[in-house]
Amino acid sequence: MVTEAKADRAYELRWWTLAVLCLSLVIVFVGNSSLNVTLPTLSRVLDASTSQLQWVVAIYSLVFAGLLFTTGAIGDRFGRKGALQLGLIVFLVAALAATRADAMWELIGCRALMGLAAAFIMPSTLSILINVFPPEERSKAIAIWASFLGAAGAVGPVISGWLLGHFWFGSVFFVNVPFIAAALAAGWFLVPTSRDPKQASLDPVGAMLSIVGLCSLVYALIEAPTDGWLSPVTLGASGFAIVVLTLFAFWELHLDEPMLDIRYFKIPAFSTGTGGMILVFMGMYGIFFLLTQYFQLVLGLSALGAALRTLPFSPIMLTVSPMTPRLSARFGAHRVVAAGMLAAGVGFALFTGIGIHSPYAYVLCCFLPFSVGVSLTMSPMTASIMSAVPARRAGAGSAMNDASRELGAALGIAILGSIAASRYASRLRHVIVNLAPAARHQARSSIASALAVAHNLGGASGAAVGHGARLAFLDGIHLACMVGALLAFASAGIVLRYLPHQVNTEVLVED
Repeated sequence: MVTEAKADRAYELRWWTLAVLCLSLVIVFVGNSSLNVTLPTLSRVLDASTSQLQWVVAIYSLVFAGLLFTTGAIGDRFGRKGALQLGLIVFLVAALAATRADAMWELIGCRALMGLAAAFIMPSTLSILINVFPPEERSKAIAIWASFLGAAGAVGPVISGWLLGHFWFGSVFFVNVPFIAAALAAGWFLVPTSRDPKQASLDPVGAMLSIVGLCSLVYALIEAPTDGWLSPVTLGASGFAIVVLTLFAFWELHLDEPMLDIRYFKIPAFSTGTGGMILVFMGMYGIFFLLTQYFQLVLGLSALGAALRTLPFSPIMLTVSPMTPRLSARFGAHRVVAAGMLAAGVGFALFTGIGIHSPYAYVLCCFLPFSVGVSLTMSPMTASIMSAVPARRAGAGSAMNDASRELGAALGIAILGSIAASRYASRLRHVIVNLAPAARHQARSSIASALAVAHNLGGASGAAVGHGARLAFLDGIHLACMVGALLAFASAGIVLRYLPHQVNTEVLVED
């Protein structure tokens, strides 16, 4: 009787519960995306080296991605509400500590703690959602959840840009504190407790293999653009990751209660949804990475100005994503996602036309189909992944969903960034041929370095180097976007063929 009363109350409060879950989600993504805007300030105020700036960004993804499967399993076993609350508390402590940091090593440590917190928060939000909402409402709830996830990443840089113009760098972290406190307090009353009723035993060997394998893979992707794809570090980390993750797969196949049942990948809804999610986030993070540099280094805008120009992505996500369940019900999930991939491909193709003097109206025309396309894909693919996993193991499905997003983000920056950087260096050769060797090496490393060289040269020579660097960088963006368009169009065909017509919100896999 008590259990039935709790279930009734959880059902009555389900939309309030979703609001708490979305707030928790926004905290994680705003807290992460806002840091990129802060890097120049950290370099100036804390005298941060290039290596330290790379690590203060990378450590979050490294810890977050590495722990996802483990934290998802812990939430299923011991309670998802407890995992969510623990993650919020750790995030709160890390954010407060970051506001007081006066050395880069302290800030890097705080960011690692935030990554740990996010690894508890992210899988918990989706797995709680799956267990709170009945099957007939689940797609709608997932669509709302996904819209906030996509929109939050574009809001963070704008908030940070404004704060940095008025307060000290620690305000970027302190702004999270009242929202975390609100999520904690509201979650205590509005989020129901849930866990795996069979209380599957933990898998310490699988946890260790997944942590080591995923950390190695993300590390290789982070280092590849800097060290090169064929460098010993990149090849060594990639090879080690492949070996360890293969061992993880074999280990999981031989367990009665695996942390991640590898057999899920035999289900088209799970495997196609996972692959599609990686490609969508690869495109989204890759284009944001390149456009942020385009706005600041080619058009000469401030960090806040650049962030404001990517802001239209948020309202489009919040408008289009909640519509996807109805569209999927009418036209089929596979057609909706394929149409989204095609729209994203069109956006990529249009981005190949941006230039030094492109009006923002043209950039907005590129953003529109790309943003709509991403909005159409995220919710149905999340629902597809989660439909293949029994509700009692929702943490494992959520962890896979989150891991695919994180890997996609790392791949987008690594691959599209490397393509753009390679074309940039190639196109720049004739521009810097008459410079001193040291200046040539500096200019080839990045467009920011080339503009610094141009500034030091001054006069007509400096102006020529600066103009040539901007044109070379644009060539790099054009090639990367061309590759992105081809990947998106190919993905549309794969999704149309293999993603199920309708995502079944009932449990598809029984243990």
